[in-house]
Amino acid sequence: MYLVHAHLRPPVPGAALPTRLPALAHAAARPEDAVEHISVHANAVPDPVIGLYVLADSLPQAEAAAGAVCARLLDGHPELLGWSLVRAEVPLLPIE
Repeated sequence: MYLVHAHLRPPVPGAALPTRLPALAHAAARPEDAVEHISVHANAVPDPVIGLYVLADSLPQAEAAAGAVCARLLDGHPELLGWSLVRAEVPLLPIE
């Protein structure tokens, strides 16, 4: 399982995400996306982040699935008009 962070850019600085975003994101996920859980970090800086837990065989496959879910999410809901997906990637942390 991979935790993919999808960074969203609002249409105007400080715009709020819809409060029902977790439900909207779950509805945008298809069975083949293998999304197990979704969390929303609406106050993340510089832009809000959706965390998607994806079952996948590889990191690129997980990132692609999360990106596809977010593309459907942003295209399918009027309250997200103008929002854009900046990137969907697994955050990699340096080993110290």
